[in-house]
Amino acid sequence: MSTIRPYRSALYIPGSKDRALEKAKGLACDAIIFDLEDAVSPEEKPAARALLAKALAEQDFGHRAKIVRINGLDTQWGADDVAAFAGAKIDALLIPKVSTPKDMDAAAALIPDTPLWAMMETALGMLNATAIAAHPRLKGMVMGTNDLAKELGSRFRADRLPMQTGLGLCLLAAKAYNLPIIDGVYNAFKDEEGLRVECAQGRDMGFDGKTLIHPAQLEIANAAFAPSEAEIALAERQIEAFNAAQAAGQGVAVVDGRIVENLHIVTAQATLAKAKAIAAMA
Repeated sequence: MSTIRPYRSALYIPGSKDRALEKAKGLACDAIIFDLEDAVSPEEKPAARALLAKALAEQDFGHRAKIVRINGLDTQWGADDVAAFAGAKIDALLIPKVSTPKDMDAAAALIPDTPLWAMMETALGMLNATAIAAHPRLKGMVMGTNDLAKELGSRFRADRLPMQTGLGLCLLAAKAYNLPIIDGVYNAFKDEEGLRVECAQGRDMGFDGKTLIHPAQLEIANAAFAPSEAEIALAERQIEAFNAAQAAGQGVAVVDGRIVENLHIVTAQATLAKAKAIAAMA
């Protein structure tokens, strides 16, 4: 089985804030999204780019995936952002507002070696999710639910009903091409119960993790997107029972009154592999 990299929590950090960059090195997040786009004002963008490039070159952010969200290539800052991080010690460049595969082509042409991720946050992007996921340079997706809500003109609902079509289309596309996909942010960072509910919904749907806007959200997201003790124990029992059944010449096993087939073992093995990867990061 291939190595699983956890993305339970992906914390946005403004690229313009030296103190925030320093603090990020000690936070319990699986990934850091260093933001040069929405979190940085236009007048700060050139200085933020330089500050972030220096920090990534000189500082150690440990096991955390280092993802840089650049400005759109249709802006005056996008091309310079790409140039600043060519060859940098990062895990990916995150391209905002990807609507068609041509947006990926434009970024890929400017930076040939760095892995690319796509922000999925436009109505057109939802409709083209499969074609975007199939792009040969794409290595991951991030949902931008705030921008999507703006485009849709939708209202906030705790059940995220207006988001379900877009979330589902992107999720299907990512899974079809074996890409990690991270759910959108929860804006009310002091509402722990609301965050817990939304994380549970995203995990139930199949998302790999949650994008976050505040360190206070880390503990809840990390718990929600990690296998629970009960899930780990069940996976172990399923594997043990299935192996015993096969040794006895049977094709299926029964655990807790439920049939266990080979497909359940694939899921069980993935659960244990994820738990092992998370434990290794501690």
